[in-house]
Amino acid sequence: MLSKNTIEKWIIPNLSVGSRGFEPKVPLVELVEAILYRLKTGCQWRELPTERFFRGTILSWNSVYYHFNKWNKAGCWQKIFVNLLRENRQYLDLSRLSLDGSHTPSKNGGEAVAYQGRKSCKTTNALFVVDNQGIPLSMSTPQDGNHHDLYEINILFGELCDMLKEAKISLDGLFLNADGGFDSTVLKEACSKEGIIANIKPNPRNKQENKVPETGQEIFDDELYKGRYVIERTNAWIDSFKALLVRFEFLVQNWISLHLMAFSVILLRKVAKKTKV
Repeated sequence: MLSKNTIEKWIIPNLSVGSRGFEPKVPLVELVEAILYRLKTGCQWRELPTERFFRGTILSWNSVYYHFNKWNKAGCWQKIFVNLLRENRQYLDLSRLSLDGSHTPSKNGGEAVAYQGRKSCKTTNALFVVDNQGIPLSMSTPQDGNHHDLYEINILFGELCDMLKEAKISLDGLFLNADGGFDSTVLKEACSKEGIIANIKPNPRNKQENKVPETGQEIFDDELYKGRYVIERTNAWIDSFKALLVRFEFLVQNWISLHLMAFSVILLRKVAKKTKV
C-alpha cells in the first residue's frame, strides 16, 4: 500500500520507541506494513497473516496489535498525520473546503455507539473536513449515532479547526461548503470567529437560521457549493479501507487512529503522484 521508503521517511520517525534501551525484535517498517494491511483488508487482528511481513523473527498478531495500541495511546497516528499536512501544504488545494458527517455501522457496540433510525442499526457519527481535492484534513471526536450532525457542533467544529491550526493551516479567509444539515446560527458564528467564510446550503426548515448574525443577510454561493461533491470522492477513498466500512473497534481512540492512518495514506499517495518525475 505504501513503499518501504515512504514508510521510513514519513511514518517511522514519528513512532515512539521504548525508553529503556531495548532494541525492537523486528524492523519497525515491517510492523507498520502489517498494521496497514489490517487497515486495508479489514481482517480480524487474530487473522493477520504475520508471516507475510516479517523476514526474521515472526511476531504474533497479539504483538502487532500491542504496537498499534501503544502508538495509539501515545498519539503517534495523529502526530504522523498532522506532520504530513504541515510538511506537504503545497500539495493541498485550500481554495475551498467541505464539511460533512459520516455514520458508520457498529457491530460490537462500544464507546459513542447508538441506534440510528435512517441506517436501521447502531452507528457512530464523525465529522470530516476535506480540501478541494477531497484530501481529508481533520476529524472530530466520534459521537453516538443517534445524534444529528449539529450535535455539540460548537465543540466539534473547534476540534476540526484545532487540527488544522496544529498543521499550520491558516483558517482566515478559507471558504467552507456544507449541506443543509449544517444550517445553523451556531456554526455560522463559529466560522465567523475563525475567519472562515461559511457557504452553507440554506435549509428551508430553518428560515430564521439562514441569516448571518452580523448582517441579517443570506449568503450562499451556489457555484461555490458545487465543489462540495469532492467529499463524496473522499467517502469512496475511505471506504476502500475495509477496516473503516464497519466499526468493530470498541474504543473511540482506536477508531480515530484507524481513520488518521487512512488519511495519511491518502495524502501520501497524492504527494507521490505530485512528486513523480
